[in-house]
Amino acid sequence: MTHTIRDRQKLLARVRRIRGQVEAVERALDTEADCERVMHLLSSARAAMAGLMAEVVEDHVRTHLVDVEKHPGVLDEAAVEQLLGVVRTYMK
Repeated sequence: MTHTIRDRQKLLARVRRIRGQVEAVERALDTEADCERVMHLLSSARAAMAGLMAEVVEDHVRTHLVDVEKHPGVLDEAAVEQLLGVVRTYMK
């Protein structure tokens, strides 16, 4: 079972929150909110999307990079953490 199936409900909850944030951007534009408010809403939605992407990438690396059941002890945890640190930094 892949991590996106295993964590389906958690990921869908995040997507629904992101949808709410994008709808808030739409409402702000529709009601002619000031540009500062729109930029804050856009920034929040972008950060939420980046967070979702980082979570999926991290789970992918931990789940699919090396099949630990077939190759126990092969996964270099320090290298994984280093890679994920770079990915998290890039996603911000």
